[in-house]
Amino acid sequence: MAASLRRNGAHLAADLFSGAGGISLGLEEAGYDVVIGADHYAAAVATHAHHFAGLSLDWDLADPDVVERVASLIKDAGIEILAGGPPCQPFSKAGRSMIRHRVQLGERDPHDERRDLWRSFLEIATFARPRAILMENVPDLALDREMFIFRSIVEELEQDGYSVHTRIVETWRYGVPQMRQRLLVVALRDGVSFTWPADSPTKTTLWNAIGELPEVEGGWRPKGGAHGWADYDGPVTEYQRRMRREIPPGDEHRVFDHITRPVREDDRAAFESMTHETKYSDLAPEHQRYRNDIFDDKYKRLDENDLSRTITAHIAKDGYWYIHPRQPRTLTVREAARIQSFPDHFRFSGPPSAAFKQIGNAVPPMVAAAVGTAIRSALAAGDRMPFTTREIGTTLADWYGGRRDGELALPWLRSGSRWVFVASEILLHRATRTVVKSFYPAIQNLDVDRGAVPSEQVLAPLGYLADGVGRSARADQLRELAAQMAAHPDELWAPAIDRARLPVIANSVAELAELAVPTSSADGQESEEPVLTGKGVLRVASRFLGNDVDKRNKQTDGRLAVARLVGIGESSRDAQLGLIELAASICLIDRPVCELCPLREHCARANGAIDAPTSLF
Repeated sequence: MAASLRRNGAHLAADLFSGAGGISLGLEEAGYDVVIGADHYAAAVATHAHHFAGLSLDWDLADPDVVERVASLIKDAGIEILAGGPPCQPFSKAGRSMIRHRVQLGERDPHDERRDLWRSFLEIATFARPRAILMENVPDLALDREMFIFRSIVEELEQDGYSVHTRIVETWRYGVPQMRQRLLVVALRDGVSFTWPADSPTKTTLWNAIGELPEVEGGWRPKGGAHGWADYDGPVTEYQRRMRREIPPGDEHRVFDHITRPVREDDRAAFESMTHETKYSDLAPEHQRYRNDIFDDKYKRLDENDLSRTITAHIAKDGYWYIHPRQPRTLTVREAARIQSFPDHFRFSGPPSAAFKQIGNAVPPMVAAAVGTAIRSALAAGDRMPFTTREIGTTLADWYGGRRDGELALPWLRSGSRWVFVASEILLHRATRTVVKSFYPAIQNLDVDRGAVPSEQVLAPLGYLADGVGRSARADQLRELAAQMAAHPDELWAPAIDRARLPVIANSVAELAELAVPTSSADGQESEEPVLTGKGVLRVASRFLGNDVDKRNKQTDGRLAVARLVGIGESSRDAQLGLIELAASICLIDRPVCELCPLREHCARANGAIDAPTSLF
């Protein structure tokens, strides 16, 4: 089948961890033929098999033998785009250390261990080497302090010759009528560049999406069971017409799966008393079946004039987060599918709970369609990405390593002493270069051994110097820190500083200390390498990439941008310190010295491309 399709000019796709087929449906709209789908949830596999002509496999992709079989299938089929949303489980620090070592050396997992699913996906991609890869996951993948999995994925794909492009996508920007964020990774073979699709020109509200569907009572079921329907008058809005355009002849006035849970009479009364602004704690006491101090948002009536809240798999167990904006009931299966941008001809296998689960777990097809179309355009154009994450990270690390101590705006980044580092951050934060040059040597000379408490012989000279430059309050903070260290003498040197024990140290300072001066504990636990967005690094990232990550979505898109500049591996810590130093000494708020910047060759700002498309990374 695959060979025949290719001979006829078809572009083939595979969808792993496919669920019901949200990505598959979007890719087919973008012009791909999905010939392989795989998941390990029987109801979702049955749904996928019903809608897509290729193989739909109920296989466990954590099994190494299955990974090899799927990889061979995909390679033999000549798949052009490999898509999927593998779940990403957290790792122990020991597990991270082992995987980081393998990633840096370009090694792969031993055959006999059960795979983490994201690694299964990457192993299949490495073996099959499709022209394009589309990987999807929840943004939490990029929000842990070290961003370990995300950075590992980028590194491995780049090692295999792919350009990698990442974004936290707000799905409403592609026409989906809900507030939902997904992390998308697009990788194109042979270093081909990529431009993300433009935003939809209009914002689709909840009522735009479901307003014309017929009224139904909670618990209503049509005659004929799964083959039954509700009478339907026809679409009104453009979005509704899109949802109806593949309806087969004879079903124009029928809507299927327009069913929902029964509603208790007391819940019905509660729903009728609510608006979209009503909190659970606002309900009359007789309508509250749960503690309102714990379940303040237990019930949520949706706002018809705004986006829906995110449809998640949770809807399969509890629909009270999804109360219809006008009717006293929770959403129907069809309404939830519409909000996820599944068209009305798309049916779901299994009982309503299974259908809700499949819908909640899915990638909205409209998102996959937009990105799939952009991937086809990028492959056709064949433009090359001018740099990789590792190249940028190495450039930053080499530049930082080559700076002389006297050139550094923040010399304590190299101190090697937790006390010198923290004392410098407290006393010299935002100090002038003149103050730093005169004051920092004194801090260096008044170091404190690991586990020791700063004595008066250390604190008094620092206090005297601080008084002389108008920083007496900061000297008081240092004395307060010394008092806290007296109660917890080892805490400053812990791999991760416990701020409950040393509260005078700000979170940002503690994290930067862990990055700049890593330590290990008695049991061998090492400091993590957190990805940080302070100290002006978002300014550098924004100027380099030509976007606005320094102004909005700092903890999502901003952290992604920083991670893409520093990479992962032996040089990534120095790369991140280099990024901090670059912000302090070269890429200044006013009058940046672009001619001295090590990143100037590819910097959007330095090259006059301030409004450059966000295709870089």
